[in-house]
Amino acid sequence: MTDLARSIPVMPSPDIGESRDFYRDRLGFDVIGPEMDDYLIVRRGEIEIHFWKTDDRKLPEVTSCYIRGGEVPALHAEFSARGVERLSSFTARPWNMKEFYIHDPHGNLLRFGCAPEET
Repeated sequence: MTDLARSIPVMPSPDIGESRDFYRDRLGFDVIGPEMDDYLIVRRGEIEIHFWKTDDRKLPEVTSCYIRGGEVPALHAEFSARGVERLSSFTARPWNMKEFYIHDPHGNLLRFGCAPEET
């Protein structure tokens, strides 16, 4: 078994509890590790996102991460069925990726995409 290197976004959150509730209850992520006031780790399958506490409410509004892979169409269908707020349509973009977006409650942008051959 190979332990591959991977990239994990670390995003700002002005309210760790609100971030936890959104990612757990609305997007179906599991909370990993102990509950802390200043740091949060969530995971869903191979998707892992970390959050750090910030008092600067503008930081999340200029922060994003990109999640790519073949399960993206199913995620969009699930999030749509769950009634996730601020969910965009799942659309082919000019750069040859089919994508959708979600803004979390603080403004962090989650961009989900897959190449046409991955759908």
